[in-house]
Amino acid sequence: MITALATDQARSRLHELTVIDVRTPGEYAAGHIPSALNIPLDQLGRALPDIRGAAERGEVLLVCASGARSENACRTLAENGVPAATLVGGTGAWAAQGNELERPQGSTKATWGMERQVRLTAGSVVLLGLALGEFVHPAFRLLSAGIAGGLVFSAVTNTCGMAAMLAKLPHNRPRQADLDATLAQLRAR
Repeated sequence: MITALATDQARSRLHELTVIDVRTPGEYAAGHIPSALNIPLDQLGRALPDIRGAAERGEVLLVCASGARSENACRTLAENGVPAATLVGGTGAWAAQGNELERPQGSTKATWGMERQVRLTAGSVVLLGLALGEFVHPAFRLLSAGIAGGLVFSAVTNTCGMAAMLAKLPHNRPRQADLDATLAQLRAR
């Protein structure tokens, strides 16, 4: 079972939590919970020993945009014997309650959240498949069917392959995640 903290619980305990933001560097740069460290979900395995050390020193709170990726990260950590909690509603809920979001120095350009990028991409591909199926060849409708199947699979498994692919695009990585520097900060806490 995944432990979840509500926004008000996390805010009152922020000084005693190690907060790890598992979003892409671009999303993190657009605004994150104060003192959160950025360890993108695809780097979690490499960071596991250091996260385990942080969990031995105190409670670890994982955050993302809405809570779905941080829940997946919590499951991954639990499978490796590392206890962690997730923030209910993610940074979206944090900001909606009027809490401050930090931005790295020099970060001015906002990046769309991953869920918004997925909606745009999925909708665009569905429309493209329908248009090409109507005007070029009916087989192009399979493109739309494939996206629909992917969205159903995504909902059932609470994973998103499209988000994983979009996370690798340059606009989602305005700066390389300096995992070594982040892990050094994590060890120093």
